[in-house]
Amino acid sequence: MKDKFLDFKWRKIVHYSLILCILLIQVIIAVFFYNEFVNEKKLNFIKKQLEESRMLGDLTDDSRTDFMEAQKYLQKYMVSQDDKDLKLYFESLKKLKGNFDKIDSYEKLSPKLRNNLIQRKKDTLQVNKLKTLIDSASQLSASQAPKIQQQPYEPKKFKNDFENMSIQTRTYTDTIKKKRFMGRLKDAISGKVNVQKESTVITLTNNKTIDLSNVKSEMDNVIKSMDKHYAEEVKKVQKNAEKNAEKNQRDNAHFYGNFSKLLVYSNGLINVYENAIKDFKSQLEKEYNEQNSNNNKIRTNLVLGLMILMFIVSILIMYLTRLAFIYERRLNAANEEIKKSLNFKNRILGMLSHELMSPLKIVNIFIDKINRTTKDEAIKDYLKSIKFTNSTLLIQSNQILDYTKNQEAPKKLINFVFNLKDELHSIVTAITPYIETRNNKLVVTDGMPADAIVNADKIKINQVFMNILGNANKFTENGQISLSMSTEPAGENMISLLTTVSDTGIGISESDLKNIFEPYYQGTASDKMDNFGAGLGLNLCKEIIELFDGEIDVDSKQYKGTTVTFRINLNINSNGGAN
Repeated sequence: MKDKFLDFKWRKIVHYSLILCILLIQVIIAVFFYNEFVNEKKLNFIKKQLEESRMLGDLTDDSRTDFMEAQKYLQKYMVSQDDKDLKLYFESLKKLKGNFDKIDSYEKLSPKLRNNLIQRKKDTLQVNKLKTLIDSASQLSASQAPKIQQQPYEPKKFKNDFENMSIQTRTYTDTIKKKRFMGRLKDAISGKVNVQKESTVITLTNNKTIDLSNVKSEMDNVIKSMDKHYAEEVKKVQKNAEKNAEKNQRDNAHFYGNFSKLLVYSNGLINVYENAIKDFKSQLEKEYNEQNSNNNKIRTNLVLGLMILMFIVSILIMYLTRLAFIYERRLNAANEEIKKSLNFKNRILGMLSHELMSPLKIVNIFIDKINRTTKDEAIKDYLKSIKFTNSTLLIQSNQILDYTKNQEAPKKLINFVFNLKDELHSIVTAITPYIETRNNKLVVTDGMPADAIVNADKIKINQVFMNILGNANKFTENGQISLSMSTEPAGENMISLLTTVSDTGIGISESDLKNIFEPYYQGTASDKMDNFGAGLGLNLCKEIIELFDGEIDVDSKQYKGTTVTFRINLNINSNGGAN
Protein backbone atom coordinates (compact mmCIF):
# COMPACT_ATOMS: atom_id res chain seq x y z
CA MET A 1 0.00 0.00 0.00
CA LYS A 2 2.85 2.33 0.86
CA ASP A 3 4.59 1.59 -2.44
CA LYS A 4 1.33 2.30 -4.26
CA PHE A 5 1.05 5.58 -2.38
CA LEU A 6 4.54 6.51 -3.55
CA ASP A 7 3.93 5.40 -7.13
CA PHE A 8 5.25 7.96 -9.60
CA LYS A 9 2.11 7.65 -11.69
CA TRP A 10 -0.02 8.87 -8.78
CA ARG A 11 2.39 11.66 -8.01
CA LYS A 12 2.16 12.87 -11.59
CA ILE A 13 -1.65 12.89 -11.37
CA VAL A 14 -1.46 14.79 -8.09
CA HIS A 15 0.87 17.40 -9.56
CA TYR A 16 -1.28 17.94 -12.63
CA SER A 17 -4.41 18.07 -10.46
CA LEU A 18 -2.79 20.69 -8.25
CA ILE A 19 -1.82 22.78 -11.28
CA LEU A 20 -5.35 22.43 -12.68
CA CYS A 21 -6.89 23.51 -9.37
CA ILE A 22 -4.61 26.55 -9.21
CA LEU A 23 -5.60 27.50 -12.77
CA LEU A 24 -9.28 27.08 -11.90
CA ILE A 25 -8.81 29.24 -8.80
CA GLN A 26 -7.27 31.94 -10.99
CA VAL A 27 -10.20 31.66 -13.42
CA ILE A 28 -12.68 31.91 -10.54
CA ILE A 29 -10.89 34.98 -9.19
CA ALA A 30 -10.96 36.54 -12.67
CA VAL A 31 -14.70 35.82 -13.02
CA PHE A 32 -15.25 37.17 -9.51
CA PHE A 33 -13.52 40.43 -10.39
CA TYR A 34 -15.50 40.58 -13.63
CA ASN A 35 -18.74 40.11 -11.71
CA GLU A 36 -17.78 42.69 -9.08
CA PHE A 37 -16.69 45.34 -11.55
CA VAL A 38 -18.57 44.79 -14.83
CA ASN A 39 -21.87 43.34 -13.59
CA GLU A 40 -21.86 45.64 -10.58
CA LYS A 41 -21.37 48.53 -12.98
CA LYS A 42 -24.45 47.38 -14.89
CA LEU A 43 -26.36 47.18 -11.61
CA ASN A 44 -25.32 50.71 -10.66
CA PHE A 45 -26.38 51.94 -14.11
CA ILE A 46 -29.84 50.39 -13.67
CA LYS A 47 -30.02 51.85 -10.16
CA LYS A 48 -29.19 55.28 -11.53
CA GLN A 49 -31.93 54.93 -14.16
CA LEU A 50 -34.34 53.83 -11.42
CA GLU A 51 -33.55 56.95 -9.40
CA GLU A 52 -34.08 59.07 -12.51
CA SER A 53 -37.42 57.33 -13.13
CA ARG A 54 -38.47 58.26 -9.59
CA MET A 55 -37.47 61.84 -10.36
CA LEU A 56 -39.59 61.67 -13.51
CA GLY A 57 -42.46 60.36 -11.37
CA ASP A 58 -42.07 63.44 -9.18
CA LEU A 59 -42.26 65.57 -12.34
CA THR A 60 -45.53 63.91 -13.35
CA ASP A 61 -46.88 64.53 -9.83
CA ASP A 62 -45.88 68.17 -10.14
CA SER A 63 -47.55 68.26 -13.55
CA ARG A 64 -50.75 66.90 -12.04
CA THR A 65 -50.58 69.57 -9.32
CA ASP A 66 -50.03 72.31 -11.91
CA PHE A 67 -52.96 70.96 -13.91
CA MET A 68 -55.25 71.14 -10.86
CA GLU A 69 -54.04 74.69 -10.15
CA ALA A 70 -54.82 75.68 -13.74
CA GLN A 71 -58.35 74.29 -13.40
CA LYS A 72 -58.84 76.19 -10.13
CA TYR A 73 -57.69 79.51 -11.61
CA LEU A 74 -59.88 79.01 -14.69
CA GLN A 75 -62.94 78.42 -12.52
CA LYS A 76 -62.15 81.52 -10.47
CA TYR A 77 -61.77 83.54 -13.65
CA MET A 78 -65.12 82.36 -14.98
CA VAL A 79 -66.75 83.64 -11.79
CA SER A 80 -64.75 86.80 -11.11
CA GLN A 81 -63.67 87.76 -14.66
CA ASP A 82 -60.39 88.90 -13.02
CA ASP A 83 -57.39 89.05 -15.40
CA LYS A 84 -55.09 88.12 -12.51
CA ASP A 85 -56.72 84.69 -12.27
CA LEU A 86 -56.37 84.26 -16.04
CA LYS A 87 -52.66 85.13 -15.80
CA LEU A 88 -52.16 82.58 -13.01
CA TYR A 89 -53.98 80.04 -15.15
CA PHE A 90 -51.50 80.47 -18.01
CA GLU A 91 -48.53 80.41 -15.62
CA SER A 92 -49.69 77.02 -14.31
CA LEU A 93 -49.99 75.72 -17.86
CA LYS A 94 -46.46 76.95 -18.68
CA LYS A 95 -45.12 75.13 -15.61
CA LEU A 96 -46.93 72.04 -16.84
CA LYS A 97 -45.34 72.40 -20.27
CA GLY A 98 -41.90 72.91 -18.65
CA ASN A 99 -42.28 69.60 -16.80
CA PHE A 100 -43.15 67.89 -20.08
CA ASP A 101 -40.02 69.39 -21.68
CA LYS A 102 -37.84 67.97 -18.88
CA ILE A 103 -39.37 64.53 -19.37
CA ASP A 104 -38.82 64.77 -23.15
CA SER A 105 -35.15 65.72 -22.64
CA TYR A 106 -34.62 62.54 -20.61
CA GLU A 107 -36.63 60.57 -23.16
CA LYS A 108 -33.91 61.28 -25.74
CA LEU A 109 -31.32 59.65 -23.45
CA SER A 110 -33.37 56.58 -22.55
CA PRO A 111 -34.47 54.30 -25.42
CA LYS A 112 -36.72 52.27 -23.10
CA LEU A 113 -38.68 55.32 -21.97
CA ARG A 114 -38.91 56.52 -25.56
CA ASN A 115 -40.38 53.18 -26.66
CA ASN A 116 -42.93 53.28 -23.84
CA LEU A 117 -43.98 56.80 -24.81
CA ILE A 118 -44.19 55.90 -28.50
CA GLN A 119 -46.52 53.01 -27.68
CA ARG A 120 -48.87 55.27 -25.69
CA LYS A 121 -48.67 58.59 -27.50
CA LYS A 122 -51.14 59.31 -30.25
CA ASP A 123 -50.26 61.53 -33.16
CA THR A 124 -52.32 64.35 -31.64
CA LEU A 125 -50.69 64.14 -28.22
CA GLN A 126 -47.49 66.10 -28.62
CA VAL A 127 -45.83 68.65 -26.33
CA ASN A 128 -45.29 71.01 -29.25
CA LYS A 129 -49.03 71.01 -29.90
CA LEU A 130 -49.64 71.80 -26.22
CA LYS A 131 -47.38 74.82 -26.56
CA THR A 132 -49.32 75.91 -29.66
CA LEU A 133 -52.62 75.63 -27.80
CA ILE A 134 -51.28 77.64 -24.84
CA ASP A 135 -50.02 80.42 -27.13
CA SER A 136 -53.30 80.47 -29.06
CA ALA A 137 -55.43 80.69 -25.90
CA SER A 138 -53.16 83.40 -24.49
CA GLN A 139 -53.48 85.53 -27.65
CA LEU A 140 -57.25 85.03 -27.70
CA SER A 141 -57.63 86.09 -24.07
CA ALA A 142 -55.51 89.20 -24.72
CA SER A 143 -57.52 90.26 -27.79
CA GLN A 144 -61.05 89.72 -26.45
CA ALA A 145 -62.09 88.78 -22.96
CA PRO A 146 -65.88 88.35 -23.12
CA LYS A 147 -67.90 90.11 -20.43
CA ILE A 148 -71.58 89.76 -19.62
CA GLN A 149 -72.99 93.05 -20.98
CA GLN A 150 -76.20 94.65 -19.56
CA GLN A 151 -77.99 97.69 -20.99
CA PRO A 152 -78.17 100.35 -18.21
CA TYR A 153 -81.35 102.18 -17.41
CA GLU A 154 -81.56 105.81 -18.48
CA PRO A 155 -83.33 107.81 -15.75
CA LYS A 156 -85.80 110.52 -16.72
CA LYS A 157 -84.26 113.91 -16.43
CA PHE A 158 -86.34 116.85 -15.09
CA LYS A 159 -85.38 120.48 -15.11
CA ASN A 160 -85.42 122.21 -11.72
CA ASP A 161 -85.93 125.96 -11.58
CA PHE A 162 -84.10 127.39 -8.59
CA GLU A 163 -84.26 131.04 -9.77
CA ASN A 164 -87.47 131.75 -7.84
CA MET A 165 -86.14 130.08 -4.74
CA SER A 166 -84.67 131.91 -1.66
CA ILE A 167 -82.30 130.08 0.68
CA GLN A 168 -81.76 130.89 4.41
CA THR A 169 -79.17 129.17 6.65
CA ARG A 170 -79.13 129.31 10.53
CA THR A 171 -76.69 127.65 13.01
CA TYR A 172 -77.62 126.81 16.64
CA THR A 173 -75.03 125.96 19.42
CA ASP A 174 -75.85 124.30 22.83
CA THR A 175 -74.77 125.78 26.18
CA ILE A 176 -72.17 123.13 27.14
CA LYS A 177 -68.77 124.67 27.65
CA LYS A 178 -65.99 123.32 25.47
CA LYS A 179 -63.35 121.46 27.57
CA ARG A 180 -59.61 121.39 27.24
CA PHE A 181 -57.55 118.34 26.15
CA MET A 182 -57.02 116.81 29.60
CA GLY A 183 -60.69 117.17 30.46
CA ARG A 184 -61.77 115.49 27.23
CA LEU A 185 -59.22 112.70 27.90
CA LYS A 186 -60.67 112.18 31.43
CA ASP A 187 -64.22 112.00 30.06
CA ALA A 188 -63.08 109.52 27.41
CA ILE A 189 -61.51 107.24 30.04
CA SER A 190 -64.57 107.41 32.33
CA GLY A 191 -66.97 106.87 29.41
CA LYS A 192 -68.78 110.24 29.71
CA VAL A 193 -69.83 111.92 26.49
CA ASN A 194 -70.43 115.64 27.02
CA VAL A 195 -69.47 117.53 23.91
CA GLN A 196 -70.64 120.84 22.51
CA LYS A 197 -73.02 120.39 19.52
CA GLU A 198 -73.89 122.68 16.60
CA SER A 199 -77.06 122.42 14.41
CA THR A 200 -77.49 124.01 10.94
CA VAL A 201 -81.03 124.71 9.47
CA ILE A 202 -81.42 125.49 5.71
CA THR A 203 -84.77 127.05 4.62
CA LEU A 204 -85.74 126.99 0.91
CA THR A 205 -88.59 129.42 0.01
CA ASN A 206 -90.34 129.71 -3.41
CA ASN A 207 -91.15 133.31 -4.11
CA LYS A 208 -93.91 132.44 -6.62
CA THR A 209 -97.47 132.07 -5.66
CA ILE A 210 -98.47 128.40 -5.79
CA ASP A 211 -101.76 127.21 -7.21
CA LEU A 212 -102.75 123.94 -5.61
CA SER A 213 -104.73 122.79 -8.65
CA ASN A 214 -101.75 123.39 -10.89
CA VAL A 215 -99.48 121.52 -8.51
CA LYS A 216 -101.76 118.49 -8.58
CA SER A 217 -102.01 118.59 -12.36
CA GLU A 218 -98.26 118.79 -12.75
CA MET A 219 -97.71 115.92 -10.35
CA ASP A 220 -100.11 113.73 -12.35
CA ASN A 221 -98.34 114.58 -15.60
CA VAL A 222 -94.97 113.75 -14.05
CA ILE A 223 -96.16 110.34 -12.86
CA LYS A 224 -97.72 109.49 -16.23
CA SER A 225 -94.60 110.51 -18.17
CA MET A 226 -92.40 108.51 -15.80
CA ASP A 227 -94.56 105.40 -16.24
CA LYS A 228 -94.45 105.72 -20.00
CA HIS A 229 -90.68 106.32 -20.06
CA TYR A 230 -89.74 103.39 -17.86
CA ALA A 231 -92.17 101.07 -19.70
CA GLU A 232 -90.33 101.84 -22.94
CA GLU A 233 -86.95 101.42 -21.21
CA VAL A 234 -87.96 98.01 -19.85
CA LYS A 235 -88.91 96.89 -23.35
CA LYS A 236 -85.52 98.07 -24.68
CA VAL A 237 -83.71 96.29 -21.88
CA GLN A 238 -85.57 93.06 -22.54
CA LYS A 239 -84.80 93.25 -26.25
CA ASN A 240 -81.10 94.06 -25.68
CA ALA A 241 -80.87 91.34 -23.05
CA GLU A 242 -82.04 88.75 -25.53
CA LYS A 243 -79.52 89.93 -28.14
CA ASN A 244 -76.66 90.09 -25.60
CA ALA A 245 -77.49 86.64 -24.27
CA GLU A 246 -77.18 85.08 -27.72
CA LYS A 247 -73.96 86.97 -28.49
CA ASN A 248 -72.40 86.25 -25.07
CA GLN A 249 -73.29 82.60 -25.40
CA ARG A 250 -71.51 82.37 -28.75
CA ASP A 251 -68.47 84.32 -27.52
CA ASN A 252 -68.22 82.37 -24.28
CA ALA A 253 -68.60 79.07 -26.10
CA HIS A 254 -65.71 79.97 -28.43
CA PHE A 255 -63.56 81.49 -25.67
CA TYR A 256 -64.01 78.83 -23.03
CA GLY A 257 -64.01 76.07 -25.64
CA ASN A 258 -60.30 76.77 -26.25
CA PHE A 259 -59.60 76.56 -22.53
CA SER A 260 -61.57 73.33 -22.26
CA LYS A 261 -59.69 71.82 -25.19
CA LEU A 262 -56.39 72.93 -23.61
CA LEU A 263 -57.25 71.30 -20.28
CA VAL A 264 -58.37 68.07 -21.94
CA TYR A 265 -55.18 67.94 -24.02
CA SER A 266 -53.03 68.62 -20.94
CA ASN A 267 -54.83 65.91 -18.99
CA GLY A 268 -54.26 63.45 -21.84
CA LEU A 269 -50.53 64.21 -21.92
CA ILE A 270 -50.30 63.83 -18.15
CA ASN A 271 -51.97 60.43 -18.33
CA VAL A 272 -49.62 59.32 -21.13
CA TYR A 273 -46.50 60.40 -19.24
CA GLU A 274 -47.73 58.96 -15.96
CA ASN A 275 -48.44 55.53 -17.46
CA ALA A 276 -45.23 55.47 -19.53
CA ILE A 277 -43.04 56.47 -16.58
CA LYS A 278 -44.85 54.01 -14.32
CA ASP A 279 -44.18 51.16 -16.78
CA PHE A 280 -40.60 52.37 -17.28
CA LYS A 281 -40.07 52.39 -13.53
CA SER A 282 -41.61 48.91 -13.23
CA GLN A 283 -39.29 47.58 -15.95
CA LEU A 284 -36.25 49.10 -14.27
CA GLU A 285 -37.20 47.64 -10.90
CA LYS A 286 -37.61 44.24 -12.52
CA GLU A 287 -34.22 44.54 -14.30
CA TYR A 288 -32.57 45.75 -11.11
CA ASN A 289 -33.93 42.82 -9.11
CA GLU A 290 -32.92 40.33 -11.81
CA GLN A 291 -29.40 41.79 -12.16
CA ASN A 292 -28.94 41.92 -8.40
CA SER A 293 -30.14 38.32 -8.10
CA ASN A 294 -27.78 37.19 -10.88
CA ASN A 295 -24.84 39.00 -9.26
CA ASN A 296 -25.58 37.38 -5.91
CA LYS A 297 -25.92 33.94 -7.51
CA ILE A 298 -22.64 34.33 -9.39
CA ARG A 299 -20.93 35.59 -6.24
CA THR A 300 -22.31 32.70 -4.17
CA ASN A 301 -21.37 30.06 -6.76
CA LEU A 302 -17.88 31.49 -7.17
CA VAL A 303 -17.24 31.55 -3.44
CA LEU A 304 -18.58 27.99 -3.12
CA GLY A 305 -16.41 26.80 -6.02
CA LEU A 306 -13.41 28.60 -4.56
CA MET A 307 -13.95 26.91 -1.20
CA ILE A 308 -14.21 23.47 -2.87
CA LEU A 309 -11.06 24.05 -4.92
CA MET A 310 -9.17 25.32 -1.88
CA PHE A 311 -10.26 22.19 -0.01
CA ILE A 312 -8.98 20.01 -2.87
CA VAL A 313 -5.74 22.00 -3.01
CA SER A 314 -5.32 21.56 0.74
CA ILE A 315 -5.74 17.78 0.39
CA LEU A 316 -3.24 17.68 -2.50
CA ILE A 317 -0.76 19.79 -0.56
CA MET A 318 -1.16 17.47 2.43
CA TYR A 319 -0.51 14.51 0.12
CA LEU A 320 2.58 16.17 -1.38
CA THR A 321 3.79 17.22 2.06
CA ARG A 322 3.51 13.66 3.33
CA LEU A 323 5.21 12.46 0.16
CA ALA A 324 7.99 15.03 0.64
CA PHE A 325 8.55 13.91 4.24
CA ILE A 326 8.74 10.26 3.16
CA TYR A 327 11.23 11.09 0.41
CA GLU A 328 13.15 13.29 2.80
CA ARG A 329 13.56 10.35 5.14
CA ARG A 330 14.61 8.17 2.23
CA LEU A 331 17.05 10.80 0.98
CA ASN A 332 18.53 11.19 4.43
CA ALA A 333 18.93 7.43 4.68
CA ALA A 334 20.47 7.30 1.18
CA ASN A 335 22.73 10.22 2.08
CA GLU A 336 23.94 8.34 5.11
CA GLU A 337 24.61 5.29 2.93
CA ILE A 338 26.48 7.44 0.42
CA LYS A 339 28.56 8.98 3.17
CA LYS A 340 29.38 5.55 4.47
CA SER A 341 30.26 4.37 0.95
CA LEU A 342 32.41 7.44 0.31
CA ASN A 343 34.17 7.02 3.60
CA PHE A 344 34.72 3.35 2.80
CA LYS A 345 35.96 4.25 -0.71
CA ASN A 346 38.31 6.88 0.64
CA ARG A 347 39.50 4.46 3.24
CA ILE A 348 40.15 1.78 0.59
CA LEU A 349 41.85 4.28 -1.72
CA GLY A 350 43.96 5.64 1.09
CA MET A 351 44.83 2.15 2.26
CA LEU A 352 45.66 0.93 -1.26
CA SER A 353 47.70 4.02 -2.03
CA HIS A 354 49.55 3.72 1.24
CA GLU A 355 50.08 -0.01 0.87
CA LEU A 356 51.21 0.35 -2.75
CA MET A 357 53.88 2.91 -1.95
CA SER A 358 56.14 0.49 -0.08
CA PRO A 359 56.10 -2.27 -2.78
CA LEU A 360 56.66 0.31 -5.50
CA LYS A 361 59.64 1.71 -3.62
CA ILE A 362 61.00 -1.81 -3.19
CA VAL A 363 60.54 -2.44 -6.93
CA ASN A 364 62.60 0.67 -7.67
CA ILE A 365 65.32 -0.58 -5.32
CA PHE A 366 65.49 -3.94 -7.12
CA ILE A 367 65.46 -2.21 -10.51
CA ASP A 368 68.45 -0.12 -9.44
CA LYS A 369 70.31 -3.23 -8.20
CA ILE A 370 69.62 -5.14 -11.42
CA ASN A 371 70.64 -2.12 -13.46
CA ARG A 372 73.98 -1.97 -11.61
CA THR A 373 74.72 -5.68 -12.04
CA THR A 374 73.79 -6.10 -15.71
CA LYS A 375 75.75 -4.88 -18.67
CA ASP A 376 73.19 -5.65 -21.40
CA GLU A 377 72.04 -2.33 -22.86
CA ALA A 378 68.70 -3.73 -24.01
CA ILE A 379 67.93 -4.93 -20.52
CA LYS A 380 68.99 -1.57 -19.12
CA ASP A 381 66.51 0.17 -21.47
CA TYR A 382 63.72 -2.12 -20.28
CA LEU A 383 64.70 -1.52 -16.68
CA LYS A 384 64.68 2.21 -17.29
CA SER A 385 61.15 2.05 -18.73
CA ILE A 386 60.00 -0.12 -15.84
CA LYS A 387 61.48 2.30 -13.32
CA PHE A 388 59.81 5.27 -15.08
CA THR A 389 56.45 3.56 -15.01
CA ASN A 390 56.94 2.45 -11.42
CA SER A 391 57.97 5.95 -10.35
CA THR A 392 54.88 7.36 -12.07
CA LEU A 393 52.69 4.91 -10.16
CA LEU A 394 54.47 5.87 -6.95
CA ILE A 395 53.80 9.58 -7.49
CA GLN A 396 50.14 8.93 -8.45
CA SER A 397 49.66 6.81 -5.36
CA ASN A 398 51.00 9.63 -3.25
CA GLN A 399 48.60 12.09 -4.95
CA ILE A 400 45.65 9.74 -4.41
CA LEU A 401 46.55 9.50 -0.74
CA ASP A 402 46.67 13.29 -0.46
CA TYR A 403 43.31 13.57 -2.27
CA THR A 404 41.58 11.15 0.11
CA LYS A 405 42.83 13.22 3.04
CA ASN A 406 41.43 16.49 1.63
CA GLN A 407 38.81 16.06 -1.07
CA GLU A 408 37.71 19.72 -0.97
CA ALA A 409 41.16 20.97 -1.94
CA PRO A 410 41.19 22.54 -5.44
CA LYS A 411 43.19 20.87 -8.17
CA LYS A 412 46.60 22.40 -8.63
CA LEU A 413 49.88 21.76 -10.36
CA ILE A 414 52.84 20.36 -8.42
CA ASN A 415 55.85 21.57 -10.36
CA PHE A 416 59.22 19.89 -10.82
CA VAL A 417 62.24 21.05 -12.80
CA PHE A 418 62.99 18.55 -15.56
CA ASN A 419 64.19 18.18 -19.12
CA LEU A 420 61.06 18.18 -21.27
CA LYS A 421 62.57 16.15 -24.13
CA ASP A 422 63.87 13.43 -21.80
CA GLU A 423 60.57 13.21 -19.93
CA LEU A 424 58.52 12.85 -23.11
CA HIS A 425 61.03 10.30 -24.45
CA SER A 426 60.57 8.26 -21.25
CA ILE A 427 56.79 8.39 -21.70
CA VAL A 428 57.06 7.17 -25.31
CA THR A 429 59.46 4.41 -24.31
CA ALA A 430 57.16 3.26 -21.50
CA ILE A 431 53.97 3.14 -23.63
CA THR A 432 55.49 1.62 -26.79
CA PRO A 433 55.24 -2.02 -25.57
CA TYR A 434 51.56 -1.41 -24.69
CA ILE A 435 50.87 -0.10 -28.19
CA GLU A 436 52.58 -3.09 -29.77
CA THR A 437 50.25 -5.49 -27.93
CA ARG A 438 47.52 -4.64 -30.51
CA ASN A 439 49.92 -4.89 -33.45
CA ASN A 440 49.97 -1.13 -33.81
CA LYS A 441 52.97 0.89 -34.93
CA LEU A 442 53.92 4.06 -33.05
CA VAL A 443 55.45 6.73 -35.32
CA VAL A 444 57.03 9.59 -33.36
CA THR A 445 57.92 12.98 -34.87
CA ASP A 446 60.11 14.70 -32.29
CA GLY A 447 60.64 18.43 -32.80
CA MET A 448 61.64 19.06 -29.20
CA PRO A 449 64.78 21.07 -28.34
CA ALA A 450 67.28 19.06 -26.33
CA ASP A 451 67.91 21.85 -23.81
CA ALA A 452 64.27 22.61 -22.88
CA ILE A 453 64.40 22.71 -19.07
CA VAL A 454 60.94 23.47 -17.66
CA ASN A 455 59.35 23.90 -14.25
CA ALA A 456 56.02 22.04 -14.49
CA ASP A 457 53.94 19.16 -13.15
CA LYS A 458 55.39 16.19 -15.06
CA ILE A 459 52.97 13.72 -13.42
CA LYS A 460 49.97 15.47 -14.97
CA ILE A 461 51.79 15.72 -18.31
CA ASN A 462 52.36 11.96 -18.03
CA GLN A 463 48.63 11.43 -17.34
CA VAL A 464 47.62 13.42 -20.42
CA PHE A 465 49.94 11.51 -22.75
CA MET A 466 49.08 8.13 -21.24
CA ASN A 467 45.31 8.74 -21.54
CA ILE A 468 45.39 10.09 -25.10
CA LEU A 469 47.83 7.46 -26.42
CA GLY A 470 45.94 4.77 -24.49
CA ASN A 471 42.63 5.82 -26.09
CA ALA A 472 44.24 5.77 -29.54
CA ASN A 473 45.50 2.25 -28.89
CA LYS A 474 42.04 1.09 -27.67
CA PHE A 475 40.28 2.17 -30.87
CA THR A 476 43.05 1.02 -33.26
CA GLU A 477 44.15 -2.51 -34.12
CA ASN A 478 46.72 -3.51 -36.73
CA GLY A 479 47.11 0.14 -37.58
CA GLN A 480 49.33 3.12 -36.97
CA ILE A 481 49.47 5.73 -34.23
CA SER A 482 51.37 8.94 -34.98
CA LEU A 483 52.77 11.23 -32.28
CA SER A 484 54.04 14.70 -33.22
CA MET A 485 55.65 16.97 -30.58
CA SER A 486 57.08 20.48 -30.91
CA THR A 487 57.48 23.69 -28.91
CA GLU A 488 57.08 27.39 -29.61
CA PRO A 489 57.59 30.52 -27.49
CA ALA A 490 54.52 31.59 -25.48
CA GLY A 491 55.84 34.75 -23.89
CA GLU A 492 58.60 35.69 -21.50
CA ASN A 493 60.06 32.57 -19.78
CA MET A 494 57.29 30.37 -21.21
CA ILE A 495 56.97 27.86 -24.03
CA SER A 496 53.99 26.00 -25.48
CA LEU A 497 54.11 22.26 -26.01
CA LEU A 498 52.19 21.41 -29.19
CA THR A 499 51.20 17.75 -29.47
CA THR A 500 49.18 15.88 -32.10
CA VAL A 501 48.13 12.23 -31.74
CA SER A 502 46.58 10.56 -34.81
CA ASP A 503 45.36 7.00 -35.31
CA THR A 504 43.82 4.90 -38.04
CA GLY A 505 41.18 3.37 -35.80
CA ILE A 506 37.39 3.20 -35.98
CA GLY A 507 36.95 6.92 -35.25
CA ILE A 508 34.12 8.70 -33.43
CA SER A 509 30.60 9.39 -34.75
CA GLU A 510 29.35 12.97 -35.06
CA SER A 511 26.70 12.38 -32.38
CA ASP A 512 29.37 11.22 -29.91
CA LEU A 513 31.96 13.81 -30.86
CA LYS A 514 30.18 16.72 -29.12
CA ASN A 515 29.91 14.78 -25.84
CA ILE A 516 33.33 13.16 -25.54
CA PHE A 517 34.52 15.61 -22.87
CA GLU A 518 31.52 14.92 -20.60
CA PRO A 519 32.37 12.87 -17.47
CA TYR A 520 31.38 9.19 -17.59
CA TYR A 521 30.25 9.53 -21.21
CA GLN A 522 30.67 6.40 -23.33
CA GLY A 523 29.93 6.50 -27.02
CA THR A 524 28.30 3.95 -29.31
CA ALA A 525 31.62 2.21 -29.81
CA SER A 526 31.68 1.13 -26.15
CA ASP A 527 29.32 -1.76 -26.91
CA LYS A 528 31.86 -3.21 -29.36
CA MET A 529 34.93 -2.77 -27.13
CA ASP A 530 36.18 -4.80 -24.19
CA ASN A 531 37.68 -3.03 -21.17
CA PHE A 532 36.38 0.29 -22.48
CA GLY A 533 36.86 2.16 -19.20
CA ALA A 534 34.70 4.47 -17.11
CA GLY A 535 34.58 7.37 -19.57
CA LEU A 536 36.77 9.72 -17.50
CA GLY A 537 39.90 9.80 -19.74
CA LEU A 538 39.23 12.78 -22.01
CA ASN A 539 37.37 14.67 -19.28
CA LEU A 540 40.41 14.29 -17.00
CA CYS A 541 42.75 15.34 -19.84
CA LYS A 542 40.67 18.46 -20.50
CA GLU A 543 40.76 19.46 -16.81
CA ILE A 544 44.56 18.96 -16.64
CA ILE A 545 45.17 20.90 -19.87
CA GLU A 546 43.04 23.79 -18.55
CA LEU A 547 45.28 23.84 -15.44
CA PHE A 548 48.17 24.51 -17.85
CA ASP A 549 46.12 27.34 -19.48
CA GLY A 550 45.99 25.20 -22.61
CA GLU A 551 43.37 23.87 -24.99
CA ILE A 552 42.44 20.56 -26.61
CA ASP A 553 40.61 19.72 -29.83
CA VAL A 554 39.40 16.43 -31.31
CA ASP A 555 38.71 15.81 -35.00
CA SER A 556 37.36 12.47 -36.12
CA LYS A 557 35.34 10.70 -38.78
CA GLN A 558 33.85 7.32 -38.22
CA TYR A 559 35.95 4.45 -39.66
CA LYS A 560 38.61 6.95 -40.77
CA GLY A 561 40.52 7.56 -37.56
CA THR A 562 40.85 10.29 -34.95
CA THR A 563 43.20 13.24 -34.45
CA VAL A 564 43.70 14.82 -31.02
CA THR A 565 45.56 18.14 -30.79
CA PHE A 566 46.39 19.87 -27.54
CA ARG A 567 48.56 22.73 -26.34
CA ILE A 568 49.94 23.29 -22.82
CA ASN A 569 51.96 26.25 -21.55
CA LEU A 570 55.09 25.49 -19.50
CA ASN A 571 57.37 27.71 -17.43
CA ILE A 572 61.03 27.76 -18.49
CA ASN A 573 63.39 27.13 -15.61
CA SER A 574 65.62 30.20 -15.41
CA ASN A 575 68.01 28.51 -12.93
CA GLY A 576 69.28 26.17 -15.60
CA GLY A 577 69.56 22.67 -14.04
CA ALA A 578 67.02 19.83 -14.09
CA ASN A 579 66.22 17.38 -11.31
